[in-house]
Amino acid sequence: MSTRINIGPVHPSTHGVLRLVADIEGDTVLRVEPHIGFLHRGVEKLVENRMYMQSPAYMEKLDYAAPMSYDELYVAVVEKAMGVEVKERAQWVRVVLLELQRIASHLLWLGTAANDLGQFFTLFMWCMKDRDMILRLLESASGARMFYVNMRMGGLVQDLPPGFGGGARDVLDYLERRVKKYEAYLEKNPVFMERTKGVGVLGKEDAINLGVTGPVLRASGVGYDTRKDNAYYVYGKLSFRPQTRSEGDVFARYRVRMMEIAESIRLVRDALDRMPDGDAIGMPVRLITTGAKNREASASRETPRGEGIMYMVADPQRPYRLAIRSPTFVNLAALTHIAKDCRLADVFAILGSLDIVMGDADK
Repeated sequence: MSTRINIGPVHPSTHGVLRLVADIEGDTVLRVEPHIGFLHRGVEKLVENRMYMQSPAYMEKLDYAAPMSYDELYVAVVEKAMGVEVKERAQWVRVVLLELQRIASHLLWLGTAANDLGQFFTLFMWCMKDRDMILRLLESASGARMFYVNMRMGGLVQDLPPGFGGGARDVLDYLERRVKKYEAYLEKNPVFMERTKGVGVLGKEDAINLGVTGPVLRASGVGYDTRKDNAYYVYGKLSFRPQTRSEGDVFARYRVRMMEIAESIRLVRDALDRMPDGDAIGMPVRLITTGAKNREASASRETPRGEGIMYMVADPQRPYRLAIRSPTFVNLAALTHIAKDCRLADVFAILGSLDIVMGDADK
């Protein structure tokens, strides 16, 4: 006989206010269904009542683990609606900032997901300490520690400060060594390996059919990455390759994100070395009331959690409609399939491996 239990809505091990309704028999999960909406933002409606550049700060609250990624995604779709080209140097700077944001997001994920397994609090503290070094770099470039709002039509609010490149390279050299230490710490631990290897397997065909995205998709052997397959800014000029695994389990999703940290480190170094001089400052806000050139516009970006898409119907001074396809929403929807017939304790390992941010799901 099965028993129905509620898990949440609480924050620990659910990475936000998420309620899971689980039908279990013994400690075997027959079905688990995510219930969302406890953190609903209503951003898609809020922006309809605000002029275009009054809304980036709202967007950053959707994914509070990688706020700059949503700031940039929203500004990108406004730029398309307005027919504004991004300055050359600003494109390089945006790539640097977005890849640093990806590293910070993956470090936060690594610490919290390992902590979900019950005995890796040391790693959580290491990741928080090392992530802080990235946050300081982003703060130096924007003036804010968490919610940056540094994207502006055609460029940036602030360019990189003097000495940023040297400081960033020092941080990246340090993180490169630390990532190897993280991997050794976890992969030599039999408990971690047993809790992740072969757990929560998502096959390639199922991953495609369920529409999952980002590291969750690439860990199932699908090498789709928007930075490569729908290249934007200067990603097409950089030597970049999507990081994939074929196993589709919790361990594969962990490995993909570790490989992505290493790839982002390499991308930032390359971009800093090749960055041109020039002006990266965007248009003054007061000029952004001239009316949209394109009635409809959309933009797609590879956020740390996967492909984020915004579609906008534009009015002269504000969005008429805005729709967001958030990666957390589609990845979380796959939990019911992935967790079927797993052990109850493995639900949290699987959920952690999806890297969900509930503000992103409850948009």
